Amino acid sequence: MKHVVIIGNGIAGVTAGRYIRKMSDAAITMISAESKYFFSRTALMYVYMGHMRLKEITPYENWFWDKNRISLIQAYVESVAPEENKLTLSNGKDVQYDDLIIAAGSRFNKFGWPGQDLEGVGGLYSLQDLEYMEYYTQNATRGVIVGGGLIGIEMAEMLASRGIDVTFLVRENSYWNGVLPPEESEMINRHIREHHIDLRLSTELAEILPDASGRVRAIRTNKGDEIACQWVGLTAGVHPNINFLKGSGIECGRGVLVNPRFVTNYDNVYAIGDCAEYKAPPPGRRNLEQIWYTGKMHGEVAAMNICGHPRTYDPGIFFNSAKFFDIEYQIYGDVPARQPADVATLYWEHPNHHHAIRLNWDRTSGAIKGFHLMGVRYRHYVCERWIAEGTHVEEVLKNLRAANFDPEFFREYEPEVIRQYNQTFNASLGLRKRRGLANLIFGKRTDGRKQPANP
Repeated sequence: MKHVVIIGNGIAGVTAGRYIRKMSDAAITMISAESKYFFSRTALMYVYMGHMRLKEITPYENWFWDKNRISLIQAYVESVAPEENKLTLSNGKDVQYDDLIIAAGSRFNKFGWPGQDLEGVGGLYSLQDLEYMEYYTQNATRGVIVGGGLIGIEMAEMLASRGIDVTFLVRENSYWNGVLPPEESEMINRHIREHHIDLRLSTELAEILPDASGRVRAIRTNKGDEIACQWVGLTAGVHPNINFLKGSGIECGRGVLVNPRFVTNYDNVYAIGDCAEYKAPPPGRRNLEQIWYTGKMHGEVAAMNICGHPRTYDPGIFFNSAKFFDIEYQIYGDVPARQPADVATLYWEHPNHHHAIRLNWDRTSGAIKGFHLMGVRYRHYVCERWIAEGTHVEEVLKNLRAANFDPEFFREYEPEVIRQYNQTFNASLGLRKRRGLANLIFGKRTDGRKQPANP
């Protein structure tokens, strides 16, 4: 019987294991030192904030693994010997495999700052990171967060929820402006400050200062300011967790290098999730994709290939979502931080600065290319279909209500968006009557043409 070993029990590894079990009778062993059972990593912040308990972010009952004949080992993998199809674990035991899936995730970055290894300095990726943060912030009055990405703003919300003052150091001149267009980035700058966070833009960490016991007592910025604190959160990105592969012969760059089937330079060794690096990324994608839903897709594709159903990875149209304190964020399609010359854009923002809608389209053909939503929810499959079909922006605008998520409970802003388009582009569009919207949502065209299958 084939034995598949999976290193890591995050969303990528667990999805691979589940799909292999659906398609085969292979023996499956999952190895993780972080935790025995899979948990929802994106919900760690809510455990700290007291909204949920750890057992409530564990999607499967403990009996699930035995029932599905997936063996669990809680240990670190010390080394991999692909020529011998063997792993050596921290408990001194060896594990043989026929196929190996590396789904070892990421670690938070350290960039050689003086004092970065002091007690009370940590990141937020693993369960151990959360436990460490819990311990060192028990009596904290101020925390300093270094790095302006999604994990940084999550940590700011976590600390603020406990009444801990927060200073947020962002080296860029606006929050996450390598991803968000300028207007959206400025919206989040304001929103962070509305939550009484001391946001310091264009500011970097210079050093972390210790007290007599080796714990953090303060930081110093590149501008010479000293800020007293009891916690320093390092949230300046993550890197693939691949140190244990050194000397293994498995080809690595920043991550484990893979082809479109997630196969490494060994035919029976795969890599998926945060630690996988594409040799040739899919069109419009980065070499490293450290997003929850892509990890899930990686697991499905790797399982298909291991079980004899050849499949190459096709992530489809890009999407992502997040939350900046009270503002929900969604992106569908292509909305870069800086708009290319061949792309036209419409940006509408509510006067309260908590809601915004951006549409991008091809300047020549008018085909819709992307949606950017702040504090507004749009239906994924509606936006994705419009992008896949290259629907003209004016047809999208006329039917924009079809994308509105749960309009019974959420205010609709589409009339304001239409008005702004008309004013900006000297047009006279109007929203389509509601009678036609149900047809659009449920697959019938309103223009008489045949409706193609959903992409």
